[in-house]
Amino acid sequence: MAQEQTGKSQGRWRAFHEKFVVEERFMSADARRNLYRIAVALVVVGVVMFFVILASVVQHDGLSSADEPVRTWLLTLRAEPTTIIMIILAIVFGPIGLPIIVLIVTVAWGFLAKHAWRPMLLAGAMLTGVILAQVIGHIVERHRPPINLMLFGADSTFSFPSGHVLGACDFLLVTTYLVFSRRKNPMAAVVAFIVAGIGIFFAAVSRLYLGYHWMTDALSALTISLVILGATIALDTWRTARIPGEQVTGTLSTADKSQE
Repeated sequence: MAQEQTGKSQGRWRAFHEKFVVEERFMSADARRNLYRIAVALVVVGVVMFFVILASVVQHDGLSSADEPVRTWLLTLRAEPTTIIMIILAIVFGPIGLPIIVLIVTVAWGFLAKHAWRPMLLAGAMLTGVILAQVIGHIVERHRPPINLMLFGADSTFSFPSGHVLGACDFLLVTTYLVFSRRKNPMAAVVAFIVAGIGIFFAAVSRLYLGYHWMTDALSALTISLVILGATIALDTWRTARIPGEQVTGTLSTADKSQE
C-alpha cells in the first residue's frame, strides 16, 4: 500500500515536471535566422512608429491632427444597432472580459497541452502589455475625448495608449504566433493573422466609436504590441528552436523524436 502511494506520488511529480519541460524543435538554420529577423523587424518598426506617434501627440501635429476629424466622422455613424455591437466588443476586450478569456485559455491550454511553455509565454506577454499601458499612460497623461460623448459610462483615466486595443492586439497576435509557429502550413498562418488583424481593427474601432479614445491611442497600442510580439518570437526561438546537430536539453522535446 505504501509503495502504491509512493508510486502515485512520484507519478504526479513526474507529470508536473514534464509539464514545465520546454519542448524544443528542429528547424533549418535559414528558418531560425528568418524568425530572428522577423522578431527584430517587429521590434524596430514598433519602437520607431511608437515614438513617431508619441511625438505627434505631444506636439499636437502629424498623425494626431487626424484624431479630431476621425472622431467627428465616427459620431455621424452612431446608430443603436451599431452601438450595441460596439459595446459588446468593448466588454469582450475590456478589463473584465479579456482577463477572464486569457485566464481560461492559458489555464485550459496549460492543462491540456503536454508542455506549458507556450501558455506561459502568452500570459507573460499579456502581463507585459498591462504594465506598459499603465506606465506609459501615467507618463504621457493624455486626456480622453469629451466625457459627455462617451456611450458606455464615463471614464476619466488616461487615454494614451488604449489598454483595450493593446490587450486585444497582444492576445490575438501572440496567440496566433504561438499556435501556428508549430504548424507546417504557412497559408494557415497567413489566414490566421488576417483574422487576428480583423479582430484588432474592430476592437480599435469600437473604442473610437464609443468615444473613449483618439485614433493615435489605438495606433500606439498596436505599435507596442508589435514590440511585444517581436520579443515573444525572439524568446521562443532562442529557447525552443534547434538546428540539427545542436544539443537538445529538453528530454521530452519533439526534437528528440525527430532524431530517432
